[in-house]
Amino acid sequence: MTAGTANHETMLQCFEWYLPDDHGLWNWIAAQAQDLAAAGFTMAWLPPAYKGQAGDADVGYGVYDMYDLGEFDAKGSVPTKYGSRGDYLGAIRTLRAHGLHVLADIVFNHRMGADGEERVTAHVVDVDDRTVNDSTAIERTLDTVYDFPERDGAYSTFRWNWRDFTGTDYTANDGSTGIMRFAGKQWSDNVSHERGNFDYIMGDDVDVNEPEVVKELTEWGVWYTETTGVDGFRLDAVKSIDAKFFAPWLKTMRHYGNHPDFAVGEYWSGDVDELTGYLDDCGHCMTLFDVALHFRFEQASNNPDDFDLRGLSGATLLEREPDSACVFVDNHDTQPGQALESWMQPWFKPLAYAYVLLRDAQYPCVFFGDLYGVPHDRIRPMPMLNAMVWIRAHLLGDRVEEQPGDSAHSLCWCVAGEHPVCVVLNTSDTPIEREVTSEALVSRTLVDICHAGAPAEMGKEGHGTLTCPAGTCSIYIDAADEQEMRDAIA
Repeated sequence: MTAGTANHETMLQCFEWYLPDDHGLWNWIAAQAQDLAAAGFTMAWLPPAYKGQAGDADVGYGVYDMYDLGEFDAKGSVPTKYGSRGDYLGAIRTLRAHGLHVLADIVFNHRMGADGEERVTAHVVDVDDRTVNDSTAIERTLDTVYDFPERDGAYSTFRWNWRDFTGTDYTANDGSTGIMRFAGKQWSDNVSHERGNFDYIMGDDVDVNEPEVVKELTEWGVWYTETTGVDGFRLDAVKSIDAKFFAPWLKTMRHYGNHPDFAVGEYWSGDVDELTGYLDDCGHCMTLFDVALHFRFEQASNNPDDFDLRGLSGATLLEREPDSACVFVDNHDTQPGQALESWMQPWFKPLAYAYVLLRDAQYPCVFFGDLYGVPHDRIRPMPMLNAMVWIRAHLLGDRVEEQPGDSAHSLCWCVAGEHPVCVVLNTSDTPIEREVTSEALVSRTLVDICHAGAPAEMGKEGHGTLTCPAGTCSIYIDAADEQEMRDAIA
């Protein structure tokens, strides 16, 4: 088996939005563990594992009870959408046994599906500027009591009420909807300033500045970390959660857990200044998904004629703070039909994946829907994605050599090492040729794994010509490595 000169991480997001409600994901992903490890994946991001308000129809983000991992007959089912508690814990053990680090999806921002009502005094908030609210306090009967009767105190006796939240949304008798901030409560300061203050997203908004809430979330985290054995965390909607909360929480989890210092936050903004600002505010206790790079990819895929590839990573986390950038192409929120839909044009997707997997990004994430397809929307798996992951794990070195001649519609680089890898991106409507030179290419015969054609012969000076068809990418590796790759991913 060949081996690259660098230890490259590659994450798989192990779900997409439209998976069937058949309780089968945990067992299915466990069955894939050996193949995923052999392919080159090192991290598996699993979806939220706790009971949501919609029971086994909930994707996991409508959080009801974080202690119910598919164990109690609540919200119409015992298992979650993905399976039972036993299935979940078994999947984690199996993935870890095959060398994959498991990331748990943690949704702290809100609770939904309350068990009871109470009278609460609140102020109506301007939905377009949450810093503005009616000075009149209105008392209403709201769904803000969570006492989890089916669990009956197992694992935790904590009961939630309005004092544990900062606000909620409502529907009035006349059918109008809005947001309320509870009397005596304030939105968190260290959050996105979108709409004035973006603390509130949906449901009953968890108050992470309430000491009893912080204590409960910390105790839950210790229980969860010790119970599941996960290796790290994907943190949902951090733009709406006070940045000061996470550093002490993660420090505690690392004390009780077996995982390295890895957590990745989802801060949904294409403004890199917002992303770096949040990293500063949270003390760089986590990495962030590089949403800015995702939007650059989307722009390039939708308007290639006017997009200059030489600025592809401009104003992104990958450019500004590469050690804190978790790069991705698409995910469950960007896929068709979702609120944040920004799905990549299919023709550009291989170029984007080549960029994140076969250069120097530290933490690329592959989307389940790109690897396995999305039957709901008749989206097929992306060609050559398995090959790119394998090359990253087994061939890719750690020295990127940019090649001269880049243009608005063409990029070319070589990753030097014992098993060199050369990539050409072409967004023009005509085939191109690129001249490459590298000591690592001396007297090599290179094969384009993406397209049939004559091999590229590199001379004694490590110089040669690579071709790339219109509107695609070409990935060149040594002919001997190409045969091993074919055998491995067959």
